[in-house]
Amino acid sequence: MKYLLFAAGLFFISSCGNTIYIVRHGEKTVAAANMSSDVELSDAGNERALALKEELKSKNIKYIFSTKFKRTTGTAKPLDEYLDKVQTEFYSPGKDSATAFIQKLKSIKKGDILVVGHSNTIDDIANMLTGSTVVPGDLKDTDYDNLYEIKRKGSKYIFKGRTYGVPTE
Repeated sequence: MKYLLFAAGLFFISSCGNTIYIVRHGEKTVAAANMSSDVELSDAGNERALALKEELKSKNIKYIFSTKFKRTTGTAKPLDEYLDKVQTEFYSPGKDSATAFIQKLKSIKKGDILVVGHSNTIDDIANMLTGSTVVPGDLKDTDYDNLYEIKRKGSKYIFKGRTYGVPTE
């Protein structure tokens, strides 16, 4: 009986997990010389944000993380509004705060997570979560359709890269 309970406990622990979805913000408007670099989403970016909502609305998203930029919050907004009880939390995209953010993501054991970042940060997030180089570097400036899934199974992180919405390349 003791061994049966032990085996059941091991099965429960190994089956526990969640998925972290990581995306770059949608297509952005072009900043004029006199404008801030914190620009809104373009029409294509708004369409991509809606496609992201459609892609993830049936998942068990319990947390949404975004930087405070208009283009990242705009990408998260349709899903945030659809889910109603999930509120977007902000994180800092800086290298200095990356370790603390990764630890926060790893500490969430129940519920799936969406992280909306930037072309030069989502590779770092994916690589730090998995402990290996699963995304080889910064994304191209024209690359917006990647959806990275990192599934946690016990203490292991399994990476899967795919695309969503209208292809960008």
